[in-house]
Amino acid sequence: MNKKITIIGAGAVGSSIGYLLVAGGTASEIVFIDVNKEKALGEAMDIYQATPFLNPTIVRAGDYQDAEGSDIVIIASGLARKPGQTRIDLAQTNVNIMKSIAPEIAKVCPNSIYVIVANPVDILTYTFHQVSGIPHNQIIGSGTSLDTARLKTRLSEIYGVSPKQIDANVFGEHGDTSFIPWSMVRIGGVPIDEYSKVIDGTNAKFACSKEEVIEYVRKSGGVIISRKGATYNGVAAAVAYICRCLYNAIDSVVCVSVLLKGEYGIEDVCLSIPAVIGIGGIKATLAPTLTEEEVEKLKISANAMKDVINQVNCK
Repeated sequence: MNKKITIIGAGAVGSSIGYLLVAGGTASEIVFIDVNKEKALGEAMDIYQATPFLNPTIVRAGDYQDAEGSDIVIIASGLARKPGQTRIDLAQTNVNIMKSIAPEIAKVCPNSIYVIVANPVDILTYTFHQVSGIPHNQIIGSGTSLDTARLKTRLSEIYGVSPKQIDANVFGEHGDTSFIPWSMVRIGGVPIDEYSKVIDGTNAKFACSKEEVIEYVRKSGGVIISRKGATYNGVAAAVAYICRCLYNAIDSVVCVSVLLKGEYGIEDVCLSIPAVIGIGGIKATLAPTLTEEEVEKLKISANAMKDVINQVNCK
């Protein structure tokens, strides 16, 4: 079966996603589209020449028409965040870029699943919903999938257990108002507070400060950017994982940015909560029971995103 994925944006994030899709054997064909056609050609050529060591995949550059027949379209196009710059600072410029891309690609790929990656991802996912005409179940923002991975790696460091044994998610905005629903966090199926009492520090490198953990999650992107100039490997791994889930015969539950339609009393904004995804896109959104404090934090995140939406022209 041909598995065709188009990546719009051949910068560091887009090219890293393309490489991981080839390395993981996720796609049989990848098309890069970028306003800088030479950059797209170069990235496609570079990755294609790695296929003898990885997996046989057609990797090429093209235009919107070349995306026809894509199962998945990944939008990673937009200006990158600079050191000291917040994701929201990028909002209006990248919203305008999204508004120029969405109608063009939607005409060619009306049946594709769209994965929005560029920042601010929640605002751009909302913008794509508004201007593309694509059904809502076919639109997924990468959202806090990366934040969730950062959370699991931090808890893995603290407790000395494999991140695969940690069941935890980051809800809300991919940004400063994100939060951890600690009531849902489990290690090996055991609530984290109970787990902490049982091990009594014997396997922990340091005491788990919940405030320190959420700060680590929120600030990691900025720290990486200050140290190396950009962040792309983590988000590329998250998006490659989402793509694998979209091809799996068995559905997966992933914390991604979706258009809320009344969950927790919130609507008309894109935020990350658990969603069931698989072939065909989003099968359902989940609204697991949260504490009153956690629901309030999600509403704070929603209001923050609505404030941005009111300041920029998303329609």
